[in-house]
Order: sequence, then structure tokens, then C-alpha cells
Amino acid sequence: MKKKILHVVGGMDVGGTETMLMNLYRNIDREKYEFHFISYYGREGFYDREIKKLGGEIIHLSFSKKLGALGSILELRRVIKENNYDVVHTHTLFNCGIGVLAAWLGSAKVRISHAHTVFEEKSGFFKKLYIKSMRKLIEKYSTHYFACSNKAGEFLFGSDILKRDNYIFIPNYVDYKKFMDDSSRDIGRDILQIKKDEIVIGHVGRLIEAKNHVFILKIVEVLKSKGLKVKCIFVGDGHLRDEIESNIAEYSLKNEVIITGMVAETKTFLSCMDIFLLPSKYEGFGLVLLEAQSSGLHCIASTAIQDETDLEIGLLEKYDLNLGAEFWAEKILERIKRRRNITSNEIDTAFVKKEYDLDSILKSLDRVYGGER
Repeated sequence: MKKKILHVVGGMDVGGTETMLMNLYRNIDREKYEFHFISYYGREGFYDREIKKLGGEIIHLSFSKKLGALGSILELRRVIKENNYDVVHTHTLFNCGIGVLAAWLGSAKVRISHAHTVFEEKSGFFKKLYIKSMRKLIEKYSTHYFACSNKAGEFLFGSDILKRDNYIFIPNYVDYKKFMDDSSRDIGRDILQIKKDEIVIGHVGRLIEAKNHVFILKIVEVLKSKGLKVKCIFVGDGHLRDEIESNIAEYSLKNEVIITGMVAETKTFLSCMDIFLLPSKYEGFGLVLLEAQSSGLHCIASTAIQDETDLEIGLLEKYDLNLGAEFWAEKILERIKRRRNITSNEIDTAFVKKEYDLDSILKSLDRVYGGER
């Protein structure tokens, strides 16, 4: 009998958590495990069709306006009870408390809370009270605590849980070997009509405030002012697209900046870049940095990026955002001048050494999904 795993997510669109889950689902033993996903979207998610092709299910729920959190707990409990899930794996930040309580009420033996972010926002009294309550539920009803980085784990669980035996660092898995082939460099440039003598800087991520696209535009403006031929690629989409397009016009960068929209495969676009930028205001892990380094790309990121994303092969530099766009632009030019080629063997060795390779991650999941403490 297959073990049934329920992933509680907001919805399966393109994002760090969702991409990580899909990478695992494509590679996990599907004769042994069956994945189902809770979605609170009132529409089809980006990955929904692929999930169904792989034999999984999408279960659509909606938040109860009348009963609030209680209604969500009861509805989720019903689904868990009816489907007799062996494992409930929650990915919904502090709402993991709702998920693991519902899982306990629904008799799931393995209940995982998974930390994916270090997002911080100003919160009032009631929000702080909610967070405190959710942390208590997470601590009481989770059988295991996963985190993509120790900072993300501390943010969601508190520092004490990081000392426990059932706290496990699960790096965000990326199918890095498919990014190691740079044969698509010219293909990407041809698709985007980029000339061979143009410097290409790029970013992959949702068009949201946390990703700090405006800072990248300021860098492009600086590079352009120096008389450089530069192209900037934003791979992704999001609710700030209209605002970012207005910013592009404001900085007179319509000829320099390309927004691809949401894409299923980022490899082609990463391959055609010279420098990858990730000036995020906050990140739980930064999965895309592993993809970029797998492509042999030199990466410049903000100090908000977690240390775990560095493969330690000389491809990642981190700087404070307060140093400004002029400073970052200079670092880009310096990096281009002293750039060196990284071999596939170096990249592969780095992933295995850090246990970011597929076998290591699947073994960790297999132990927990199999019921080991």
C-alpha cells in the first residue's frame, strides 16, 4: 500500500516552496508515496496539471469567513480523516499550527511543520497574539520540524526547537544537473533578441516587493549611464508587474529591461545571463541561487540571503543593500572582469558535499515519511 502524503500549501503556483515540492515529487518513489495537495486558490495553480499527470490530487478548500481558523481546522480535519493520510506536511508559515492541529485531530501519525521563510513584518497586538498561539500549536502537535535554513527554522519555531532531535534541515532541492549544460546560452539570447556584445544581468522570481526589482532597475540605470550595452531580464510574474513596468518607463529603461512572464523552465534564460542578481529584502532560502550557481553563473545577492545557499565554489558574493546601486554596479563590473569558468565536476562535488543532492534529501524524507522519529 502506498503511503499517502498531504501537503498543505496555499496553492501550487511558481515559487520557491512550490518549485521545491515539484522537484521532490518528480523524483520521489511514486510506487511508495502518493502526494496530495491542499489548495486555497479558487482557480487552477501553475503546477496542478502536472501534479495530476504524476498521479497526485489537488484538493480545493476555502477559508470559512464565519468560523475563521476554527472552520479551517474542522474542514482540514474532515479531509484528513476521510482520506486516512499517513503524513500531513504543512508549508503555510504560522498557519502550520492550524494544519498540524487538524492533522492530530484527523489521526495522522506524522505531522510536519516546514519553515520556508524569514519574512518579518510590523504586526499589532492581535497579530503577535496569533503568532504566539500558532507557535504553541506547532510545538505541541508537530512530530517533526523541517526548515530550509536555520534562520527560517528559528523564525517559525523559536531557537529552542532547533536543538531537538526531530528538527531537520531540509535544503530546498534543485535538479541542478539539468542547469549544468550551457548549450542553451545562444538560444536564450536569440529568443530575447539580445546581441552578443551586450552584458546581461538577470533575476528569477515573482514580481513582489520582497524581491526588490526596483533596486535592480537602479543598477541598470547606473550601468547605462556609464555607456555600457546592458540588458536586464526579469524571469517571472506577479501582482507588482504593472508597477514595475511603470518604474521601467520612469527610469527610461524600456530598451534595456525584458520581463518574460512566468515560465516552466528557467534554464534557457539563466544560461544567457552574465551575472545573476538577488537583492532580496528577505528570503527563507533562495532556491534560485542554487539554480544560478548550477549554471555556472556568478551571483551577487543581498545579505538577507541565507548562508546555506552558498555552494562555496566562488560564485556567490553578498552585499548590504544600503551600499547602494552605484556600489553594486561596480561589483558587477569587477566580477565580469575576473570571472572564471566553473567545471561541472566542481558543481556536482559541491552539491554532494553539502548533501543538497537528491539522494541525501530523499533519504531524509524517507526516514520521516516512513515513520522514524
